[in-house]
Amino acid sequence: MANIQRFHVSGRYCEVAIHHHIAYFAGQVPENTPNGTAFEQTQDVLNLIDKLLAEIGSHKANILSAQIFLADMADYAEMNRAWDAWVDKENAPCRACVEAKLALPEWKVEIVITAAME
Repeated sequence: MANIQRFHVSGRYCEVAIHHHIAYFAGQVPENTPNGTAFEQTQDVLNLIDKLLAEIGSHKANILSAQIFLADMADYAEMNRAWDAWVDKENAPCRACVEAKLALPEWKVEIVITAAME
């Protein structure tokens, strides 16, 4: 069996899986701002990503790619306002952003990242 570390495992998925020094994250969604604006929800999600990165011994400068899902592309500017304040500008990851129907109607944003380990 491959040497894979998994964090926050449930019966359905884990929040982070690490294999060969690459961390694969599940989609992160707002936990603390269910009725917040797209800006607030994006900040919430980015804070969750920061916490998970710290837990596994990594940081945002190691993010290789980000996939951002917005329930409504009208929220693109507000999401970017939060993202631009957060992202490591010297080590910005590859990024895609698309509109998608998210699992819960109150969610405005979901972000999936892949990061290198130290």
